[in-house]
Amino acid sequence: MAQVKVLIDGKSYRMACDEGQEEHLTGLANRFDRYVTHLKESFGEIGDQRLTVMAGIMVLDELTELQKRVKGLETEIEALRKSRDDALAKADQNDTTMTTALGDVADRIEGVAQKLAAGEV
Repeated sequence: MAQVKVLIDGKSYRMACDEGQEEHLTGLANRFDRYVTHLKESFGEIGDQRLTVMAGIMVLDELTELQKRVKGLETEIEALRKSRDDALAKADQNDTTMTTALGDVADRIEGVAQKLAAGEV
């Protein structure tokens, strides 16, 4: 297991992570530190625990909004898939209708050709 030192609100924390995840964990800590710094600038020194809780709530709020967007996009994708499937079904139906109509026309042309060849027309 890898070890990483991260800096949040000017304090160093040693954290463990899977091998190869060090840069990702450092990036997450840097983003979280920006939340804490923003809150500290907005509200001043209100206590580490309170800053951490408020920053955590901000992160979860952002996550919730992103989850709502993903859900909306998933719904939109499903609607698009249904429209595509409906269009493909209609195209198949049109192909069948067209094939039948062309077959009927071909039969009629063949009948006329046979009558012409027999001298009936």
